[in-house]
Amino acid sequence: MKCCEARALLGSLEYQKGNFEAALHVFEGIDIAAVAPKMKISISRRCERNMNRRRSLSDAAPPMSIHAVSLLLEAVLLKAKSFQILGRFQEAARSCKTILDTVESALPEGWPENFDLDRKLQETIRNAVELLPELWNLAGSHQHVISSFRRALLYPWNLDIETTSRIQKEFAMFLLYSGCEASPPSLRSQLDGSFVPRNNIEEAVLLLLILLRNSAIGSIEWDPSVVDHLSFALTVSGEFKTLAQQVEELLPETMERKERHYILALCYFGEGEHMIALDLLRNSLNDRENSECEQELLLASKICADNMVCVEDGIKYSCKAISQLDGKCMQVVAIAYCLLGVLLSSKSRLIASDSEKVLMQSEALRALKTAERTMSESDPYIVLHLCLEYAEQRNLSIAFCHAKELVKLEGGSSVAAYVLLARILSAQKNFVDAELVIDAAIDQSGKWDQGELLRTKAKLRIAQGRLRSAVETYTFLLAVLQVQNKSLGTANKVMKFHSSI
Repeated sequence: MKCCEARALLGSLEYQKGNFEAALHVFEGIDIAAVAPKMKISISRRCERNMNRRRSLSDAAPPMSIHAVSLLLEAVLLKAKSFQILGRFQEAARSCKTILDTVESALPEGWPENFDLDRKLQETIRNAVELLPELWNLAGSHQHVISSFRRALLYPWNLDIETTSRIQKEFAMFLLYSGCEASPPSLRSQLDGSFVPRNNIEEAVLLLLILLRNSAIGSIEWDPSVVDHLSFALTVSGEFKTLAQQVEELLPETMERKERHYILALCYFGEGEHMIALDLLRNSLNDRENSECEQELLLASKICADNMVCVEDGIKYSCKAISQLDGKCMQVVAIAYCLLGVLLSSKSRLIASDSEKVLMQSEALRALKTAERTMSESDPYIVLHLCLEYAEQRNLSIAFCHAKELVKLEGGSSVAAYVLLARILSAQKNFVDAELVIDAAIDQSGKWDQGELLRTKAKLRIAQGRLRSAVETYTFLLAVLQVQNKSLGTANKVMKFHSSI
């Protein structure tokens, strides 16, 4: 035993000097497997004595002092770190895991609360708990990373709340960004009837909500990145209203008013509540203290452009965004010009005077062309609206070129692009080619996406006077719609059945 302690001290000295290979050579001379049973008994008896339990062996002297246990476990930790520095990550992880296995085996129920523990031993255990997921990650074993994080959070290691919070955040980030799909927690962790996450996103959201709650009650310091990660997680899962609720519940001092309004506007925009989002943006834009607000201006412009509401305000927002973005990211400037063009085009449709209408259409086309020139690469959104504007102004040859470009940019996956191309061909009285385009789109799309394509095909046949063929197409369209409705009805029944269980 004394030999093991001497090797632990000598190895620690070599590690502190930076002689990691020498330290590893010394540490490997310690037979941890042989002394592990004694360490377990010593930890267990120290716990029993602390809890004032009367058992047959409680009064017997432990085979090792807690100081010796602490010294040996620290040696195992330094051995793991030496392996890590030398790039031997799997061996490092297995060595680090030995510490946790030893402690968990000695105390299956975990460390008792207020346990009078050697400070050095507690520090070693805390370091090992935090280090193990990192080592498995370096070793490329993602499932071991997940099990290590869950073990760190589920077993009572007597960690302080700051350490626990760090582990929760690291685990949430791993679940969100590692690209590894975690299996659901084991049944053992479900026995208390608590919520059990079904996938990475749900587990990450649960961890981040815990962090948010602890920061709200003052248990830990406020970390703004938690809201960023939570925003990403809830956005990916489409839970925009949940995110809005969490942001609204934050204390005023934790987030600037401008940022709060912008995030809430994005949430309501994602939920389709566009006018609520626009009102929030107006509150932010009307604040004189907000001198730079390009993001808010662009989002407000987009809402006005997409919904064709408050067109005059939208034009003001887009013009102001262009002036504030001068000399900045050109791709964003291009989007601002595109939105301006869309809004000017919308305004032109509301003008009764032909001369003013032509002038406004000219300004709209100029803004859209500027957007196209400013963008380093062709952007589908800009190409789409250029195509629509040329078509609106009956410049069908140029509109046709942009429609073909749009189909190419979308990789042939956009039904809307095919329909637009077919409609331009139809406007040119080229019905045969228009129908060929639709047929090509039908061949490349699934049954669920064929509704608009079949409807367009039927209209093309009516335009050619082929009424019998049009009726056949509408009949097939009706069959597709009935199958869709039946499938949706079945899906709703299944959902209701699961919710009733």
